This record gives sequence, C-alpha cells and structure tokens, in this order.
Amino acid sequence: MSQFTREQVVEKFNRGESLSHLDLSGIDLSYENLKGADFSHCNLSDAHLQNANLDATNFSDANLTNVFLFGANLLGACFDRADLSEGNLQDTNLEKSTFKNAILFHTKLFGAQASNADFNHAKLISGRLKRANFFSANFTGADLSNSHLERADLRNAILDHANLSGAFLNNAIMDNASIVETNLDNITK
Repeated sequence: MSQFTREQVVEKFNRGESLSHLDLSGIDLSYENLKGADFSHCNLSDAHLQNANLDATNFSDANLTNVFLFGANLLGACFDRADLSEGNLQDTNLEKSTFKNAILFHTKLFGAQASNADFNHAKLISGRLKRANFFSANFTGADLSNSHLERADLRNAILDHANLSGAFLNNAIMDNASIVETNLDNITK
C-alpha cells in the first residue's frame, strides 16, 4: 500500500516536489488536478486516478499495473517504458501522449481519444481498443497481436513493422494507414 495519504501526495505536488520513485500503490487520487506531475519510476499499481487532470504528466518507467484511469485527462502524458498491464484507461484523453516501449498487456482503452499518440514498439497484446480514436497515431514496431480494434479509428496511423496477428479489426477505419511489413496473419475483419 501507498506510503503516503492522498492529502500528503497533493500537498507534495502543490509544493512543487517530485513524486518520482514513490510507492503509491493502491492510492486514490481520483478527480485531483495533478497537471504536470512527475510520477516517473513510481509504483502506482492498483491506484485510482479516475477523472483526474494529468495533462503533461510524466509516468515514464512507472508501475501502473491494474491502474484505474477511467475518464482521466492524459493529454501529452509520457508513459515511455511504463507497465500498464491490466489497466483501465477507458474514455481517457491520450492525445499526443507517448507510450514508447510501454507494456499495455490486456489494457482497456475503449473509447480513448489517442490521436497523434506514439506507441512506438509498445506491447499492446490482447489490448481492448474498441472505438478508440488513433487518428495519426504511431504504432511502428508495436505488438498488437490478438488486440480488439473493432470500430477503432486508425486513419493515417503508422503501423509499419507492427504485429497485428490475430487482431480483431471488424469495422475499423484504416483509410491512409501505413502497413509496411506489418504482420496481418489471422486477422478478423
């Protein structure tokens, strides 16, 4: 469990202190305004951040397994090398966020707004990506095997060298998507 209370974390943030490297597992920071916070290298496993304002927040190298971020504002947030396995990011704003080399195994991104997001070499295996907006997103070298992308908007997305084997692409919109050397084995359209 978290070594700090919700009030202590908010107080540290308001004083301009870094929250990096803290154990905040299981903490509830829902509805808080933590815009620009530094959660790099944090343990936020099982944390609740529902509808929080996390615009431009740094989650690089963080443990976010089983995190609940439903409806959060994550515009321009950095999740590079973070582990978001089993997380719930449904209906979040992920526009211009980066997930380079992140692990998103079985992560729920239903209805997420992720236009211009960067998933370069991310592992989205068995991800739940229905109805998500990935307009102009970068999935170069990403592993999307067995992911559910029904009705996802992948217009202008870059899927070069990605693995889409076994992916469900029913009614996905892929106009002008780049799929150079993409593995499309056993996809469902």
